[in-house]
Amino acid sequence: MNMEKGETPKQGAPYHPQTQGKIERYHRTMKNVVKLENYFFPDELRASIASFVNYYNNERYHESLGNLTPADVYFGRDRIVKAKRHQIKMKTLKERRKINRKISA
Repeated sequence: MNMEKGETPKQGAPYHPQTQGKIERYHRTMKNVVKLENYFFPDELRASIASFVNYYNNERYHESLGNLTPADVYFGRDRIVKAKRHQIKMKTLKERRKINRKISA
């Protein structure tokens, strides 16, 4: 939560599925990844959780965010990433058209 950006903490009603669903899904995803290993020391578990949080926020694409990472959306890079993807798509389509025209000729 970043109070400088004008965000305010929100409290959800207990046992209210629409409110709690996102965080519950996050916890389930984290457990599914973290529980794959055995940890013999608490620091190993903490390091694994920290690694997962970094991956989840900075590397993993989220379908609900338009296949962007939460960090891209949070830091306002979403438009830049989408524009770059659009350029790559147009370039690829152009190249495919060239190849297909050569094949059909």
